[in-house]
Parts: sequence; structure tokens; C-alpha cells
Amino acid sequence: MSAQPETAHAPDLLYSEAEEDLRSAVRSLLTARADAPAVIAATESATPYDQELWASLASGIGAAGLLVPEKLGGQGAGHREAAVVLEELGRGVVPAPYLTSSVVATEVLLALDPLGGPAGELLADLAAGRRTAVLALPFATPPAGARAAMAGGLERTVTTVADAAAADVLLVPTAEGLYAVGTAGTGVTVEPLVPLDLTRPLASVTLAGAAGALLAEAGPAAVAVERGLLSGAGLLASEQLGIAEWCLTETVRHTRERHQFNRPVGSFQALKHRMAQLWLEVVSARAAARNAADALAAGAPDAPLAVAVAQAYCSKVAVHAAEECVQLHGGVGMTWEHPAHLYLKRAKADSTAYGTPGRHHETVARLTELPAP
Repeated sequence: MSAQPETAHAPDLLYSEAEEDLRSAVRSLLTARADAPAVIAATESATPYDQELWASLASGIGAAGLLVPEKLGGQGAGHREAAVVLEELGRGVVPAPYLTSSVVATEVLLALDPLGGPAGELLADLAAGRRTAVLALPFATPPAGARAAMAGGLERTVTTVADAAAADVLLVPTAEGLYAVGTAGTGVTVEPLVPLDLTRPLASVTLAGAAGALLAEAGPAAVAVERGLLSGAGLLASEQLGIAEWCLTETVRHTRERHQFNRPVGSFQALKHRMAQLWLEVVSARAAARNAADALAAGAPDAPLAVAVAQAYCSKVAVHAAEECVQLHGGVGMTWEHPAHLYLKRAKADSTAYGTPGRHHETVARLTELPAP
């Protein structure tokens, strides 16, 4: 009997009722606690993270445990629900370690078969919002670069680690395996850097004589790190979608209210064409981001391709939407008081996170066997 061909995954790009309810809860919380003036004020302070907001999001709503099965202390949801949370966080450019801790670090731990042992205990704490963890790799590390990033030992300095300043635990990949290192322990130095995107701080992490708990040997650790980076890249597309949607909505609102020559500037044909083009790009970005989240949720064989397509496209759309937002707001869009600059900086920073669009284009070419000439 001949082998049956593998059934292709049929993506579901629509939002379920439960996902819309989750969106409503997250948006209500962020509207009340992280509106534009609050976010701008936070970026001007030494600590942009609102710990009370994070507690409400992580444990109050339960967003931190969406990817974690119920038997491990989580909500037992999946990547589609986590993508909705990231859309809303992107819409508000909220400083919160959700992508780095509740997605990337959580996915790394989930890949280690964490029933019992230190990985399971840490995962339960992350799901409950009691602790946060980040992967001690540069924020620009693509999924395909996971194995190369594991060279060396526990004594190391890692630059541009996103959200390290907010983390309780560092997941440190080495040639020997994956270690969990507490940031409050001796031999650990987290030095804040000056990032382009003030809503997602970066830091340089130095480990010198730090004690760490070995979570996995090198082989399983490499697979786990790659899985974490893949999920991070795939769900980052949903954050970029949220950025682009806010920029388009705010630009349409502004050009409808702003008048010149006794007419709304949005009625001018040249501006209408620019916003219509942007709308088409945002709609396509939504399809790409939802496809990546759905493929990750289903564990589809083509998930790496879906993620690469989403990142190659959504990164550029978010940057374009933010640029148009700044330009079509005129002079006010260039001011520090208006939040448009935060969206442009977040979009620019996100475009290099977990691999540049060019790297993801190369991945698409390799996976589809259509290399560039």
C-alpha cells in the first residue's frame, strides 16, 4: 500500500469569539492604564515598566500563561490567543516583557518537556506572573541562528538583550546546554543600554562567576532555543500588525479632522491614495500574521515558512505605516508630545528583531527552493 500524502494545514485567519473577548479585556486594561500620555511619561523615566500593569495583564487576565498547558499551571490556550495580546500591546506600544518572557522564554521551557524539575517550576512561575525570564541572546538573533549562538560557556557578555532589566531569570544557552541564572545573584551584571525604542529597553548582560541551574543538555537545548525564537518571530508579526493598525486608524482620524481650504485634508486625492494603499498593506499584513500564529498553534510542518513570510512582510508594513503616520500628521507628528515617534521607533526596532526582513526572505527562498538569481 502506498503512503498517503500528508494533509496540508488549512489556516484559519478569522478571530474566534473567545479571542475577541480576550482582545476586549486587554484593550480595556491598556486604555485605562497605558494610554499615550502614560507611555510617553514612562519612556522618559528610568523604569518604563509599570509593574502593577504587568501584574494585571500577566496574572489578572492570565495572559502570561496562555501558551502553557493547564497541567503545568497555565491557561491552556495557544499562539492565536497570545497573538491577540501582542496585537493590543503593539497598538499601544506598551513597555511590557510579554514577547520576551511569556512567548520566547516560555516556548523554550515548554520544548524541554518540563514536567517536574527546575524547568517545570520556572514555567509555572512564568505562567502565574510571579517571575519573568528572558533568553540571553541578542534581540536580533533569528531562528536559524540559534545553534550558532550557543557557542562558548556560561562566562560571557551578551549585548542588546531585550527586557533583561525587567527579568528575574536569564535563560543562557551555552555549548554545554541551557542554564537558568537569577539576575539578582552574584556574578550577574545587567547594564542598560540606550536603545532606539524606549518602550522595549535593551541591556548588556555580563556573567562572571555566576551560578546557574542546568535545564537541558546541548542537543535538546538547541532545539528548544530554536523553537522559542521561531515563536517569537512569528508572534512579533502580530505586534507589528497592531502598530500598523494604530498608525492607519490614527492617520485617518487626524486627516478627517484637520482642515485646509475649508476641507478635511483627508479628502485630498493624493492623501486618499496613500491611505488606501496603506489599508491594503495592513489587510495583507493581518493575513500573514494570523497565518503565522495559526500555523504555530497547530504545530504545522510549514510553520517556519509561515513565520518567515509574516516577518518578511509585516516588518516593512509596520515601518511604512509609522512613517506615513508621522508625515501625514504634519508638524504635530514630529513633536515629542505626540506618540507617533514611539510607533516609528518600535517599528524600526522590531524590523531587526529575530532576524531582518532580508534574512527572512532568504529563509523563504530556501524553504520554497526558489533561491535568488
